[in-house]
Amino acid sequence: MQICPTHKRSHPTYDLAVEALIGAHIAYNYGKGSRPVNVYQCDQCGQYHLTSQGEVNTRLQKMLDDGEIQKQKEASWWEGKFKRR
Repeated sequence: MQICPTHKRSHPTYDLAVEALIGAHIAYNYGKGSRPVNVYQCDQCGQYHLTSQGEVNTRLQKMLDDGEIQKQKEASWWEGKFKRR
């Protein structure tokens, strides 16, 4: 894994970064304005980072609009609940 001089978490490909972006929205409860919304390629390391700036990623927006993120959050919650038993 390459370490970025910016100390941000790096993802080697755009697709993996988008997966991480979606996974973050499933795993965490973000408030408006304090959430990652897209990915960008870093000028310093050449890999991809999440950003809270700019337009919302189209795949993420579609999943939010379709309720898919909320469904995945609920599934994750139930999975965790059953694992703790």
